[in-house]
Amino acid sequence: MKRYLYLVLLLLGILNLSSCAKDDSHRELTKIALRDVGHQLLLSNQDSTSLILPVLETASDTYQLSFQNELGFKPDSLVIFVKNSLEKAGLPDHYRVEVFQCEDNEVAYSYEMKNEQEQSLIPCAGRALPLNCYTIQVRFEGRKEQFSLLYLWLIVPLILIIWLLFKRKITTTQSVTEHPFYTIGNYKFDKDQSKLIYVKKEIGLSKKECELLEILCDNLNDVVKRDELSKRVWEDHGVFVGRSLDTYISKLRKKLKEDSSIKITNVHGVGYKLEVLKP
Repeated sequence: MKRYLYLVLLLLGILNLSSCAKDDSHRELTKIALRDVGHQLLLSNQDSTSLILPVLETASDTYQLSFQNELGFKPDSLVIFVKNSLEKAGLPDHYRVEVFQCEDNEVAYSYEMKNEQEQSLIPCAGRALPLNCYTIQVRFEGRKEQFSLLYLWLIVPLILIIWLLFKRKITTTQSVTEHPFYTIGNYKFDKDQSKLIYVKKEIGLSKKECELLEILCDNLNDVVKRDELSKRVWEDHGVFVGRSLDTYISKLRKKLKEDSSIKITNVHGVGYKLEVLKP
């Protein structure tokens, strides 16, 4: 589970870095675009010498354009200059523009541009603003919601994938729990797969070898009587030949010979005992 958590944190970190990179790019492009707006406004005032002051980011997604000298302009010209400059920079087309008077910080003019042209609010565009000191504020709307939606679309599938992987892991673990291995010394006995595993070597077992070995494993280090072994393994399979049990025990001994600590002992006249000697 930890590695899945690390994966989520890594992807979130990548998304965050990507978001930061996009924000930095947005800031720089916005400042360039607004300086272009300022340049167009000064040219409309026949002013090609006065300065456009540094564009400031006064709040998140909010920028301020100001000038060295007073100027006057028509609001419809401002609407066109802002629209054209932002479009050229590939910036969002949902924003609010407010023109403030420097002396009292009152709003001299404002409008809102939305993605859908018919929803935009552009009042009194034909009334010219007289020569004065103005600052122009541009605030982008809806970018946070867009980023939140983007994160949602990215994170939800990621969480779903991790949940499915985790569920699969739990299912696999449960499956292993339901069908455990027997550990016999250095061997593993997989009764469901009818095999012994020694290091990386797999040794196949017949059905009767499996049945005998399972009984012996369930009674590790205890004697299991011959009659019990014979009855449980052979009673439903026709006539039992007395030497069959000894033959299969001999086969098991050969398949367990890699580990000298394992012994199947014949207790004379009684039965067999599977022992794992301590080192």
